[in-house]
Amino acid sequence: MSDNLSPGNRRLSGQRLYVAIAAWLVLVVVGAFCTWYGWIGPSPSDDGSQQAAEATSTSEVAAPTAEAVDVQPTTSAALPTVPVEEEVFGYGIAIHGTGGSTDLVDYTVGQVESLGLGWLKQQMRWEDVERQPGQLEWGMYDLIIDSANQRGIKVMLSVVDAPDWTHTSYVDENPQGAPPDNLADYANFLGMVVDRYRGRIHAIEVWNEQNLDREWDTSEGVKAERYIEMLKLAYQSIKSRDPNIIVISGALSPVGATATDPNNSNRIIYMDDFAYFEQLVTAGLLDHCDCVGAHHNGINMPPNIAWDEGYDDPTAQFRGPFDNPDHSWSFKSTLWGYHDRIVTAGRNNPLCITEFGWPTSEGFDGYPSQMEYALDNTLGEQAQWDVEAFQLMREWGFVRLAFLWNLNFSQLGWGPEDPNAPWAIIDFQGVGRPAFGAIGEMDKP
Repeated sequence: MSDNLSPGNRRLSGQRLYVAIAAWLVLVVVGAFCTWYGWIGPSPSDDGSQQAAEATSTSEVAAPTAEAVDVQPTTSAALPTVPVEEEVFGYGIAIHGTGGSTDLVDYTVGQVESLGLGWLKQQMRWEDVERQPGQLEWGMYDLIIDSANQRGIKVMLSVVDAPDWTHTSYVDENPQGAPPDNLADYANFLGMVVDRYRGRIHAIEVWNEQNLDREWDTSEGVKAERYIEMLKLAYQSIKSRDPNIIVISGALSPVGATATDPNNSNRIIYMDDFAYFEQLVTAGLLDHCDCVGAHHNGINMPPNIAWDEGYDDPTAQFRGPFDNPDHSWSFKSTLWGYHDRIVTAGRNNPLCITEFGWPTSEGFDGYPSQMEYALDNTLGEQAQWDVEAFQLMREWGFVRLAFLWNLNFSQLGWGPEDPNAPWAIIDFQGVGRPAFGAIGEMDKP
């Protein structure tokens, strides 16, 4: 994310289709374009309670070796995901779908359906599934995935937050999110995710904002090459089980600067996203993902304005984009910057925007600390810019999926100071804000 947001979890488990292997092969040969969601997976016997949603993890990592994953293609009868029809552009939204009853989950997914969006994003926190080695609790995600499949909504899981027991080799005075010490552990967990939900999830984002030590708190600091080691293992684990799942690289946080640990000048604690992205490309990013993840959470600039156009809002309380212009403030400049670097590398990998949107605290009786830009944007501007951003990404032609941040993080009960709430398109009473109606009425070619 571009600031410090994190999406919530989703649950879904689908009905089961027991299809004879022979029948499947016949259908493939005949070339029938049937939509098969082989909803054959473990029954949702787990308790679907627990947990709040946050897109940041809280652990640490070091630099043990990234062992090769022992990839065991599943022998489950579940069918792989049917290739997403030649969908040119997917419209989606991030939801908080975990921790509620079946009825509440169905209601939340129903809101996505009412908006006319074909995709939803749910963050899956590994820590919440496997708090102890081998003890797996899937219930809350089963609910989300079932509900989405029943409504024909495609699911993207953003898998983050390694359990504490996976990263014990480095702990500093401010422990934060971190990958596992053995990167193969993460890849193996992704394999379990695909095995359970085979045919019912359609895209996986591999980690989140790894150019920040808030998400990659290791002894060596943030490091693009280390992330690529994990991405390679993750890509192999996912594709060996279901080749049709879209693998999305972890989206970077737009940051216009690089800084090192005050106590260790060799340890980078956050890195300019363009510099980090170039290191990713050099290390092999484009060979190990179907789609390049990206974030931009709007700040207080319209989506069609580049950082160097001289745009100014004299009424703005937050002056960063106007007094200290940089690409990281601009939705347009950030996305085009990634795309241009992909083209320069001689490739054509599309972008998947796994978070975007504009915050507004209009109508709230407070605002999050250090987020004065939420006071600058009106409810009308939020609605206008959310729609305009969808339209621009569709027109630009290099974006494959786009997930608005967010539907319902206002419902977590943390009040107007919650840094996720101003982006929500429903208010604290559960009533749609103007952006909700605008997204629903928006043409979605």
